[in-house]
Amino acid sequence: MKMTRGTEWGHNGRGKWCSYKRTTLAVCSINIVVALYVLHSLYTSLYIYSFNDSQNVVKYTPDQIRKMEESVEIRKAYEPIELIKLVKEIKKEFLNEERTLELPKHLKQMILDEIIEKLRGLTSDAGPSEQREAVESWRTEKLKEAKQLTLGIIVNSTVSPGEAGILARALEFDWSRLSEDIGLWIPVDVNVEEHDDKPEGEAEFEEDILAGRQLPPECHTELHTDYGGAAVRWGLTHHKESAYDCCQACLDHARNAKPAEKKCNIWVYCPSEMGCHSPDIYEHKHMECWLKSAENPRLNFKGNYPESYRDSHPNAPVKVPWVSGVIRA
Repeated sequence: MKMTRGTEWGHNGRGKWCSYKRTTLAVCSINIVVALYVLHSLYTSLYIYSFNDSQNVVKYTPDQIRKMEESVEIRKAYEPIELIKLVKEIKKEFLNEERTLELPKHLKQMILDEIIEKLRGLTSDAGPSEQREAVESWRTEKLKEAKQLTLGIIVNSTVSPGEAGILARALEFDWSRLSEDIGLWIPVDVNVEEHDDKPEGEAEFEEDILAGRQLPPECHTELHTDYGGAAVRWGLTHHKESAYDCCQACLDHARNAKPAEKKCNIWVYCPSEMGCHSPDIYEHKHMECWLKSAENPRLNFKGNYPESYRDSHPNAPVKVPWVSGVIRA
């Protein structure tokens, strides 16, 4: 009986030792030990890596450092400082020159007004060569005036001293571009010979048929013709539905002009829907109607453009696209 109770007591003691709480405590203790071991291993690895990096840093001897410093000094001594400075100054001067050649609008308008006034002083039968000479004479005088203004030699001028340098550069070095900007164009001397080699009885080409009402005899209509003259109505902003309307506008202008005003006696119309070619800088569109005045009207072009002209103007068509007329009093 006692043995049985002792045996039971032994079994109950072991049961208490292997209880659930003790088992949990043992597992947690093992996990803590493992975690501490892992953290120790990571710390050791980082320390070794950092130590190896510090050991791999290149260290130069004083002699090597001295030689490197000497090399840098030699390279600086042989650097083309003056050349670099000169290139920078040239670039700066070039940029400044580009800016100065862009004339203000009021100077361009002044130039255009003075050139027109110079051309008006010519005789009515002055040809393109005389017109070019007059313009060149004006440019020479204006350039001299601008240079004298910059030196303070003269003080009374239509140009301010501050703008004289800009004007002098433009007139001397960039005259061709300036001429285009202000729309100055003087036609070349062209000897036009008309040849009527069309077979007798052959109908007119379709391109020679003008849209709109038939023009009256007083319009003196000439197909494929471009007359020059002083513009009394700017065609870029003066459009008419037909050549008839353009001629009528010229007749009305001459009828209503004041005594001191120029009377229209030349009309030039663009009948082509594709626009009309002209050697100036503008894009001339369909229905442009130019009203002009000239005591002795002169032809710019008639019929076909000359071969020499088409060689220098590749975009020019074979035939003159304009239609014109000279109204005689």
